[in-house]
Amino acid sequence: MGVTVYHADLREAQADPALAALLGRSPTSAPFDRLDWLSLLAEHCLLADTCKIAVARDGDALAVLPFQKNPDGTGPLGTWYSFFVRPLTNAPQRAPELFAALARSLAPAGAARLAPMPEAEALALAAAFRTASWIGVAEPCDTNHILELKGRNFAQYWSARPGALRETVRRKTARGKVTLRIETTFIDADWAAYEAIYARSWKPEEGNPAFLCAFAQAEAAAGALRMGIAEIEGQPVAAQFWTVEGGTAWIHKLAHDEAHRAHSPGTLLTAALFRHVIDEDHVHTVDFGTGNDPYKRDWMEVQRPRYALQFYRPAAVGHWPALARLAARRMLRPSSQPALVSPEAAG
Repeated sequence: MGVTVYHADLREAQADPALAALLGRSPTSAPFDRLDWLSLLAEHCLLADTCKIAVARDGDALAVLPFQKNPDGTGPLGTWYSFFVRPLTNAPQRAPELFAALARSLAPAGAARLAPMPEAEALALAAAFRTASWIGVAEPCDTNHILELKGRNFAQYWSARPGALRETVRRKTARGKVTLRIETTFIDADWAAYEAIYARSWKPEEGNPAFLCAFAQAEAAAGALRMGIAEIEGQPVAAQFWTVEGGTAWIHKLAHDEAHRAHSPGTLLTAALFRHVIDEDHVHTVDFGTGNDPYKRDWMEVQRPRYALQFYRPAAVGHWPALARLAARRMLRPSSQPALVSPEAAG
């Protein structure tokens, strides 16, 4: 029968049981792969008409790549809220063939820029683009910090944290100024407190608070929300928004009121949430998202790269200047760094 390839909008994908299953919540899923996440992005953050899913299928074998159509070609169906974007398949042994079919289906766009992407999927998709006669590069663009528990409980994990961090938590806890609680249901007052704290924190202005609130409500309904609140004398002074899915705790948002920094409410709240997801939820991984912030190293143990893919069709004359710039970068790049690869060289 061969591989069939087509592009679906998000509503069409929802109506297809096989697609809905691949892009649904499961024991191994991540929020950023799910169709309901993509639909929320399209509703609140993106132009819905530009949001598509490239689909390659052969019988029960299926692969998908969510993407955005834009004037410059193909972009990621993601925003700053997305820890990653990536292709998915239910037939890993057929990924090279199915991903190459996806890449060929994007040829009319002339250009594809996709990031941030996990390394394995990035290299597999880059190989597929080259098989489909695109020219381009896959290279590191960001850092992801994670913790892999490997069977440890919280006490074992905590004993390996830096001494200064453990001492801060010990001293500030002993003072008894900060009260902590972790909620698994969506509480309007707690969300309002989070938004107020965020506005008073060191963080930049929230990009799309309506999206984040809708996501938190949906995760609470699914039992995945972990909302941490720290209070001093009944006043919320720190808040954190985590979710738990697929054996991983995902740290989406954290903020504290700078006026109460001396009491370290954010640090105490982080420690409490780590204890909860490790000892109560029994996650195997904690993911701190992208960004190489120094404080993340105190809590996490593994750093891994996120990749950006930048590929062009040689026949797309309008993208020749971009191809020339990539070629120039290749000439200037040290030999140990990822290089621009042509279809011929990749073969």
